[in-house]
Amino acid sequence: MHENIIEIKNAAFFYDSETANAEAVIKNISLSVKRGSFVAVLGHNGSGKSTLAKLCNAILVPQEGKVFVNGMDTSDSSLTFEIRRAVGMVFQNPDNQIVATVVEDDVAFGPENLGVEPKEIRRRVDSALRSVGMYDFRGFPPHNLSGGQKQRVAIAGIIAMRTECIVLDEPTAMLDPKGRVEVMKTVKSLNRELGITVVFITHFMDEAAQADRIIVMDDGGIILDGTPKEVFSNKDTLRESGLDVPVAAEFADMLISEGIDLPKGILTADECVEAVADAAKKRGLI
Repeated sequence: MHENIIEIKNAAFFYDSETANAEAVIKNISLSVKRGSFVAVLGHNGSGKSTLAKLCNAILVPQEGKVFVNGMDTSDSSLTFEIRRAVGMVFQNPDNQIVATVVEDDVAFGPENLGVEPKEIRRRVDSALRSVGMYDFRGFPPHNLSGGQKQRVAIAGIIAMRTECIVLDEPTAMLDPKGRVEVMKTVKSLNRELGITVVFITHFMDEAAQADRIIVMDDGGIILDGTPKEVFSNKDTLRESGLDVPVAAEFADMLISEGIDLPKGILTADECVEAVADAAKKRGLI
């Protein structure tokens, strides 16, 4: 078994490769994704992050360099089926992924196409729906669900195919705040409890802050790669790329500048609440 489920080596991709002045959307990128990790890919619109996502399971194939999934070369079309069994994809708009009129039938669609036998499909569908908190909605028509619920059904469909890795391409971009929270909670649970590798494409700072590792893209290349604390400490680089730091980090910095004794490196709302409560206790305010 390969330690890295995805290996990208000197990959480049051009959408208009036939034209003389074609510009690369992905420029000589090399990176690896460790099995069981939770990696966020952050960048503004047009940075190349969605193209990178599609390179991870052979929806796109690099015109230069190589991409390997479990050691399989994505440019080898005879391996495409196995590559997509290893790495599943969840897109921005859940309505574009839902194909059936009943939730459980939609989740069963992928395993059926893989030729899984009916009893095993039943087990997988129930297990997948439970893992995303949608089992009680198994008989519902998808069009009656909220955006966040639909996206969780789409994720369940990938889980039922027994993929080792899920690549999510801005899955919360079309959701309201409640739906975004639902999806993030689901994704973190799948990674931590089931050991599924997650590559999470986003332009929301607070979502990226919840990953183990953040890769920041700009103009088709990687400009930062590290833990959330390492990446968000590079505020100037982020702002030059049209990005910012999480709201909780900005708020914590503002309190620190006002003389409130808080630890450095706060990134999430939970961390901020805990730190403020500790500071208040020290001052005898609570």
